[in-house]
Amino acid sequence: MENKPFLIVSDLHLGAVPRNTEASFRDFVRAAADRASGLLINGDLFDFWFEYRSVIPRAHFRVLAALADLVDTGMPVYFVSGNHDAWVGDFLKDEVGLRLIEGPVEMEIAGRRTLVAHGDGLGTGDLGYRVLRAVIRHKLTTRAFRMLHPDWGIRIADRVSATEGRTGAEITDAASGRANFIRAWALEKLETDPTLDMVVTGHAHVPELTEAFPNRYYVNAGDWINNFTYVEVPPGAGAPRLLRWPADSD
Repeated sequence: MENKPFLIVSDLHLGAVPRNTEASFRDFVRAAADRASGLLINGDLFDFWFEYRSVIPRAHFRVLAALADLVDTGMPVYFVSGNHDAWVGDFLKDEVGLRLIEGPVEMEIAGRRTLVAHGDGLGTGDLGYRVLRAVIRHKLTTRAFRMLHPDWGIRIADRVSATEGRTGAEITDAASGRANFIRAWALEKLETDPTLDMVVTGHAHVPELTEAFPNRYYVNAGDWINNFTYVEVPPGAGAPRLLRWPADSD
């Protein structure tokens, strides 16, 4: 695996996108077994994920099985929780085998010192969400939500989410502004810490690969709602690539 690239993907929002999107991601996961050294899912794999003590959402069974099969090959699969799937727990870690990460966090990707964050609440933007984040991730909120029947919890989440309306949509001013705030945060990190080789984010749904300094990069993996983009980081000194699935799969 050492001579194979490391793959990064984010913002699939499974459960709120067409079923063929999920099927395409399963193909991506199966292909990763032969072509990658590792996989990072940088948040919002699901449009909603909440781990009850003995229940998981049935809609995602085939994706979770595909990821478990990938882990069984010996490949490390990292998962950073996003704003839509923040309530992760032991099931994804113990049963699926994902390596759970709470971002922002530093890790090594293909030999590069990398700062990884989903992107929600970073920089000077998302002020309203920062307040909401503190509420929805609070232990009391989580405990109260767990008392609801799972069918009701999922129904509430579906009503609140606006993801389905973004399919096929133009980049909005809000998305563009969010992308700018995250980019500014990432570039500041690269400027103030010259030992960082990459800063990797998602959340904005706007794919970007910028060489901010020589051989030092800001990367946003985009989304699988409209762009179907992912990042390939080669071992050694080669530049990362922003690719589309399945058009660039060869």
